[in-house]
Amino acid sequence: MTEIPEKLEDAGRGRAFFNEPDTAGLMHRAFTRSLGFDRTDMNRPMIGILNTYSEMNNCHAHFPELVEAVKRGVWQAGGFPLEFPTISLGEIYLTPTSMLWRNLAAMDTEEMIRGNPMDGVVVLCGCDKTTPAALMGVASADLPAILVSGGPMLNGHWRGQTLGACTDCRRLTTEYRAGNLSDEEYAEVEENLVRSRGHCMVMGTASTMNSLTEALGISLPGNGAIPAADSRRILLAERAGRRIVAMAEEGMRPSQILTSDAMENAITLLCSLGGSTNAVVHLPALAGRLGVSLPLTLFDDISRRTPLLANVRPAGSFQMEDLFYAGGVSAILHQLLPLLHGDALTVTGRTLAENVAQSSIVNPEVIHSLDRPLKTEGGLAILRGNLAPSGAVIKHAAASPALLQHRGRAVVFHSFADLQERIDDPTLDVGPDDVLVLQNAGPVGGPGMPEVGNLPIPKKLLKQGVRDMVRISDARMSGTALGTIVLHVAPEAAVGGPLSLVRTGDEIELDAAGRRLELCVEQEELDRRRAAWRPPEAAYGRGYGKLFLDHVLQAPQGMDFDFLQGRDPVQAMAQPKF
Repeated sequence: MTEIPEKLEDAGRGRAFFNEPDTAGLMHRAFTRSLGFDRTDMNRPMIGILNTYSEMNNCHAHFPELVEAVKRGVWQAGGFPLEFPTISLGEIYLTPTSMLWRNLAAMDTEEMIRGNPMDGVVVLCGCDKTTPAALMGVASADLPAILVSGGPMLNGHWRGQTLGACTDCRRLTTEYRAGNLSDEEYAEVEENLVRSRGHCMVMGTASTMNSLTEALGISLPGNGAIPAADSRRILLAERAGRRIVAMAEEGMRPSQILTSDAMENAITLLCSLGGSTNAVVHLPALAGRLGVSLPLTLFDDISRRTPLLANVRPAGSFQMEDLFYAGGVSAILHQLLPLLHGDALTVTGRTLAENVAQSSIVNPEVIHSLDRPLKTEGGLAILRGNLAPSGAVIKHAAASPALLQHRGRAVVFHSFADLQERIDDPTLDVGPDDVLVLQNAGPVGGPGMPEVGNLPIPKKLLKQGVRDMVRISDARMSGTALGTIVLHVAPEAAVGGPLSLVRTGDEIELDAAGRRLELCVEQEELDRRRAAWRPPEAAYGRGYGKLFLDHVLQAPQGMDFDFLQGRDPVQAMAQPKF
């Protein structure tokens, strides 16, 4: 007969669950035997494997193989692995935007970890919103955890060009709309763009967030850049399975790892990567779960002192496969050590500095050194002014230098539907020096702050050779996109922010170097407009959509729900008596 621990706290959650006295314990053991496991298995540390696999999430199509690798590692280390599913947020299939459900996925992650009797968890994530949702959920549950991403796709190739999803989706669609690609050529692009499993292979949101997990210390080294199709991705998953058993026995929780120092490390890496502007929403959401202050000014301060080292699209020339061969995220972190909190603890049990001590740059064209940076400051800037009193963000590393200081006439679209209806109208009064403005596309107005901030160039301007304009909105933009695009204007238009007061014909001034965004209209006129302003009709009247609208925070606070901030660490299992 297996010895029953005297106290649940001494047993671990899994062992306590299976060794509960009387009917409860009998039921737990009997039903688990139906899965083919016995008392020996049940007295090992129970490790949950959180699987976000879905056939409606192409980025996660290979996750069944990764699950098996994690299980091997758990068994090897003496643990008892059990897989469980949560919501899978696929960027391509979900409408109106996967961001609408990031918080729901974070709730699912937290509550399934909290409700099931696991001692530690390996979270499989990858596509854009699954990684921040996982980070938010594990931070609030605060049970031993490691994140494992599915990895980036291999490079696409077409007629001598290296293709990247979805930077080239946009670039080549622009050329198709301009009449520079035939239907046959456009179809060839479709066949050659995405040639393997995994998430987008440029420095989009998925690559950015999965790279940042290495700086945060919540994943093993290699998580950010090993390609999905590379066998080393499988070995990484197996190592994570082995390590989580030790973490469960050590009691190492995310709160020991995801500290304010770790968050600053992540922002430093973000700036050096030229990473996605979406991280400026996701990291504050994570910070809110941890009780860490992460104001937008911190992003700007760190960006100013951090050089751009990763020559990766859309801010550079190469892609994630090339970054891996060039030394990976570890090589960049090694270069950045003078700017990092190198003593920050990581899931390996070692410090960040110890993790990357042996890393080096293999290809200096892909990863630049600290003394020979690609650019002297990071890829992001935070703007403020009377148009964005709470802040806005621009990825100036991927913008047109000539447009970073610009004053132009606003051409306003009141919604995404209005944009779609009028942007290619040949009678649209618009010129190349104008500023395209999109309203009501933020957290409430979107709803869900969709990735529509990279407004298309009007077709009649495309035919004139125009490929970039200043574009401003309260929406987000895919990390794979590029251009002179101001995003996350806060407060958003739908809650009465100054963006709601802009009218076609107004002058707007952008000064990226001075970090200013100004609506050049007299205050008296703005006051008249504000008095007449009325909020748009709510997008939802019931269900999750209404919950979202009632509780979502603005972009600078991470767009989390107000009632989800903070953490509530998982304690020992307290089982009901039958």
